[in-house]
Amino acid sequence: MFRLITGAVLCAACSLSHAALNIQSWTLDNGARVLFVENHTIPMLDVSVDFDAGDRRDPAGKSGVAALTNAMLARGVHQGTSAAEPALNEAQISDGFADIAAQRGNRVEGDRAGLTLRTLTTERDAAIALLARVLAQPSFPADLLERDKARTIAAIRESLTKPEVIADRAFDKLLYGSHPYGDNPGSESIGAITRDDLATFYAGHYVANRAVIAMIGDATRADADRIARQLTMHLPQGAPLPDLPPVVIAAGGEQRIAHNSAQAHILIGEPALTRHDPDYFALMVGNYTLGGGGFVSRLMNQVREKRGLAYGVYSYFEPLAQPGPFQIGLQTKSDQADEALKIVRETVASFLRDGPTEAELAAAKDNLIGGFALRLDSNRKLLENVAMIGFYGLPLDYLDTWTDKVSRVTAAQIRDAFKRKLQMDKLSTVVVGAAAKSSP
Repeated sequence: MFRLITGAVLCAACSLSHAALNIQSWTLDNGARVLFVENHTIPMLDVSVDFDAGDRRDPAGKSGVAALTNAMLARGVHQGTSAAEPALNEAQISDGFADIAAQRGNRVEGDRAGLTLRTLTTERDAAIALLARVLAQPSFPADLLERDKARTIAAIRESLTKPEVIADRAFDKLLYGSHPYGDNPGSESIGAITRDDLATFYAGHYVANRAVIAMIGDATRADADRIARQLTMHLPQGAPLPDLPPVVIAAGGEQRIAHNSAQAHILIGEPALTRHDPDYFALMVGNYTLGGGGFVSRLMNQVREKRGLAYGVYSYFEPLAQPGPFQIGLQTKSDQADEALKIVRETVASFLRDGPTEAELAAAKDNLIGGFALRLDSNRKLLENVAMIGFYGLPLDYLDTWTDKVSRVTAAQIRDAFKRKLQMDKLSTVVVGAAAKSSP
């Protein structure tokens, strides 16, 4: 049965990805925004509920509160207003979803955090009722908080033995400094978190008027409205959140961190792109040629194919609410780090100067447009795209117009966009594994 349902999900998603996606959207009287795609091909509903409760909202000095709060939502719930809603512990919540074959998930990113649900239509009411309790009645049991903190601290300590993690953390800090995007939880910050911190964060961020609910599947508009109200009816109203500090793009620096590894891990980049940036499509198409297109990219050709300095090299833009990073990454032998860096910088400088050729531009468009259906080939991917549209306030026809906007990008637009967003003297570099050395 599971295989049959999975196959049906894929077929339904493929059908949706090749047709205009009819996203219905409305706002509840409590301020929650709803986005809904009706599809009765299979008896299943996918749901996500997001809040402006990502890592960037961590309290000062307590990085990790957002992630722990989200994880602890399903560790226990208070007793409800009736005998039909008894208090539940972690095992009872987990069993409650499992008994009806529902899948609950959670996510915490830089900007947003929330929960997801996949349920069969026949079990939908029970699954939604349980998810609503997890959202609105978390008890944050103190003993399980201490357990989760201990697990998190152990995971952090273990991860800090890995050069790729050391590089990621140093890169975030070098790009963003004291901005929340540059914070990563450490043992001390996790150890300092209290149950009161979680309760305070939850009360200020998991609120009805900032909830974004996305749904795809076997339901009507009336069903979706009722589900959205049920999920948010017991959530409080929240006061406006404080503005975050601006992202400051400073002069690029270089940091080298010694590490006992045969490979040097190299990251290069700078803050560059917001989700609403008008240069988004030009940068995405151009980056396919620079480093996003795998073996057909310039970076791969120059670093791997011509010189054998790395097995792979990539580049990407990550659009966020505030300027997210442009990043180039590769691994090479420690004694080849300087040579690899030189080639990467020369390749980027050449691309900033000249942009793509017409042949490269045509190939990039063909690959991006041809692969677009793969971005929407499951209900889960569709849900993520619709949730992203809702959270960042993108146009409801964003997916319908995506390929057309890609097809309209010109080489001149790519050159201009890259020159606006990237400057060689502002690219920061982190090298982990080579001799320790820093320069401003």
